[in-house]
Amino acid sequence: MSGSLFSWDRFFSSVPQILPYLAVTFKIVTAATIAGVLLGILVALVRIYKTPVLYQICTVYISFMRGTPMLVQMFLILYGLPFFLGPIFGSNIGRTWDKIYFAYITFILNQGAFLSSIFYSAIKSVPIGQTESGLSVGLTGFQNFTRIVLPQAVKTALPPFGTDFVGLFQNVSLVSTIGVIDIMGRATSIGSATNHALEAYLFVALIYIIISLFMRYVFAKTDVKLSFGKKVGQ
Repeated sequence: MSGSLFSWDRFFSSVPQILPYLAVTFKIVTAATIAGVLLGILVALVRIYKTPVLYQICTVYISFMRGTPMLVQMFLILYGLPFFLGPIFGSNIGRTWDKIYFAYITFILNQGAFLSSIFYSAIKSVPIGQTESGLSVGLTGFQNFTRIVLPQAVKTALPPFGTDFVGLFQNVSLVSTIGVIDIMGRATSIGSATNHALEAYLFVALIYIIISLFMRYVFAKTDVKLSFGKKVGQ
């Protein structure tokens, strides 16, 4: 069996070797989501209020992040950031920093750009009349945004946010290309050590399928609850 293309023994032996590295994937997803949401809201507000200078910077930032592949962005951060920050830190951060920090930065910036477009569309979808009504009864701009605009915008943004979140989880597999050992990187190392990669990659594929389906289910159920039990589209 050791020379066969596929072995269930090798498949099950790879499970305990790969599963612990799922924590690395979740760490990146969590950091990118939390920081990406904050950055996305900030950029969306800059676009809505057309803040001078910042508006132009955000336009270029979004165009770049949405117009280039994630893998290209990751390598630009990996090799470009040390060039610009090296003189500030007085050392080559490309060698002193753990590669996962470059992954964090890449995914946060990427999520910030994509989520800003989702939030921008969601906020703009709230009728201006409701904003004017809130201001007319004495609400401040912040109170009006948090009490009237934001709750409605969340309902609108949830479906595309869920799709983006699943895509983020799957795209994190790219971090193995810069030396971060996640489940994909661990599967690759197992294949290199044993000359049998199929079993490890199959297990990784199953992980992505199961978790992605679960995430879609959770977001779909949440969307229905926010719609007060009505089916989407009704």
